[in-house]
Amino acid sequence: MPSSLDQGGSGRRRGFASRGLKRAFDFAVALSAAIVLSPALLFLAGIVAIRLGRPVLFRQERPGLNGKPFKILKFRTMTDDRDVNGALLPDIDRLSGFGRWLRSTSLDELPALLNVLAGDMSLVGPRPLLMQYLPLYSPAQARRHEVRPGVTGLAQLKGRNAISWEEKFAYDVWYVDNRTFRMDLEILFGTVAKVLRREGVSAEGHATYPAFRGSAAIEPSCRQSTEKLASLDRPAPPQSKPTSSDKEPDA
Repeated sequence: MPSSLDQGGSGRRRGFASRGLKRAFDFAVALSAAIVLSPALLFLAGIVAIRLGRPVLFRQERPGLNGKPFKILKFRTMTDDRDVNGALLPDIDRLSGFGRWLRSTSLDELPALLNVLAGDMSLVGPRPLLMQYLPLYSPAQARRHEVRPGVTGLAQLKGRNAISWEEKFAYDVWYVDNRTFRMDLEILFGTVAKVLRREGVSAEGHATYPAFRGSAAIEPSCRQSTEKLASLDRPAPPQSKPTSSDKEPDA
């Protein structure tokens, strides 16, 4: 039987969303995980404070459902090291070995369970990127904000930071149009496996991932591929390529 990740599901998706099943599932799982993992969270918070300093949590405004801003929570992974002029050093110079380990294991994402409990995020959905990207999206790419952002998502399962921006956005929009409860479960379990293998943590030559420059910076072949995908009524999810690298910067 084909995987639900390889099938369209627009009709089922509407029922899934209208019943509130997704939100109830998110809340129940996030609450259970927060309770079970609370000793580990406290332990990690102490190690972060010792190794990287305070504040332990990294907070940054990100666009949520319909682009409404919220404060995302993560464990900090970078130091506040600055140059002689007081400016922060580049990300790659502030990302310590411990911070790199937190990212490779995705343990830095655990505080986002609080965002899920608050209703700002879902367990599965397009990753919340930076506020300054909002005016850079094409109309098709902006549709990724029609659902709550996720702790993980289809793009993370299909390539994490080893695929291009255009591929990520194509996966995000496909998820918006075809999401089902079964698909969310597959993405969650698939993400766990991918994290354990520590695949696609960062782009080659970058501490995290190169900044999105907007649709004008998209290669013509990539843009045509993305537009063709968006034009289909019930497309199969786009296939990831073995190219280089969403881990967002902490500063």
